Amino acid sequence: MRIATWNINSAKARQARLIEWLDRAQPDVVCLQETKLDDQSFAEAFDEDLFRRGYRYAHHGDGRWNGVALLSREGLDDVERGLAGDPGFPAGTHEPRAVAATCGGIRVWSLYIPNGRTPEDPHYAYKLEWLAALRGVLAAAAPHQPIMACGDFNIAPTDADVWDPADFVGATHVTEPERAALRAVTETGLVDVLRTRWPDDVVYTYWDYRALCFPKNMGMRIDLTLASADVAKRVAAVWVDRAARKGTGTSDHAPVVVDLDTAPDGDVGPMVPPPSAKGSSGGGAQRGRAAATIRRTSAPRPPATPTPKPPASTE
Repeated sequence: MRIATWNINSAKARQARLIEWLDRAQPDVVCLQETKLDDQSFAEAFDEDLFRRGYRYAHHGDGRWNGVALLSREGLDDVERGLAGDPGFPAGTHEPRAVAATCGGIRVWSLYIPNGRTPEDPHYAYKLEWLAALRGVLAAAAPHQPIMACGDFNIAPTDADVWDPADFVGATHVTEPERAALRAVTETGLVDVLRTRWPDDVVYTYWDYRALCFPKNMGMRIDLTLASADVAKRVAAVWVDRAARKGTGTSDHAPVVVDLDTAPDGDVGPMVPPPSAKGSSGGGAQRGRAAATIRRTSAPRPPATPTPKPPASTE
C-alpha cells in the first residue's frame, strides 16, 4: 500500500498537477493539506476525477487558508473531521486542520498544524496548544490500532532539517518549544519513518518560491509521516517526490511517499530525483537508486526575492 502526504497549497489552483501526479505516482491513500476549499467546492472540482480513479474521499474545509482531505482506494471508514480538544483560534473558532479515517486497516490522519507566525504572536501559543491536543488524540488511539499521522507539521524536527539553521534564528518552525511539542507527539509511540530510513541524508519537503530556493536546494523538512511501530516495520520505501515540485503551477511543498510491504519503484530516496545544488545529499548511489523512477518534468520556477523564509502564514 502506498500512502502519501502533500501540502497542495490550493487544490483548485493545482488541480491539473494533482491529477497528473495521482496518475503517475498511483498512491493508494493521500493526505492533502491547505486545500483552501470548502467541502462543496472540493466535491464540485474533484468528485468525478477521483471517482474515475477509484478514490473515495473525505474533505474538511471552509474555503479559506486551511482545509485538509483524505483520498483512499483502500477503504474510508469511520471518518472524523476536526481535532478533539482543539483550542480554537480565536477561542471557540475551530479551523479545518484535521481529518481522520481508517484506510486499509490503518487509522490515518491528514494534519495541517498551525503556522505560529512569530514566537511573539498569539498564533504561536495556539500552535503549541493544538499540538498538545493532537498528542492527546494520538495517545488515546495508539493502543487500539495501527496509526499514521501525516501532514504539514510546520516544524523542522532538528537543525538537520533546515538548509541553514543560522537563517532561521528568531523564526518559528525551529524553536525549542515547537520541537518539544513535536517530540511529545512522537513519544506516544510514533516513528518518523523518513528520518529513520534516511538518518544522515539531506532531505527537504518545502522550498520557498523565492530566491531560487528550489534549484539551490535551500529547503526545510516540515512535512512528516509518523507511524506506529507496527506500521513502521512494514515500510519498504519512503521518499520525497521532488519531481512534483518542479515546473510551473506547482505547490511549494513536495509529496512524501511511504510504501508499505512492497516498493513498486524499489528502495529509492531520499529525494527523487536527487538535487545537485548546494545542500544536496547527492551521490552516485542515490542517483542510481532514483533512476528507475525519474519519469518527470523539470524547469524550476523563477522566484522573486533574495531571502528564503519559513512558510508564511495568512491563517
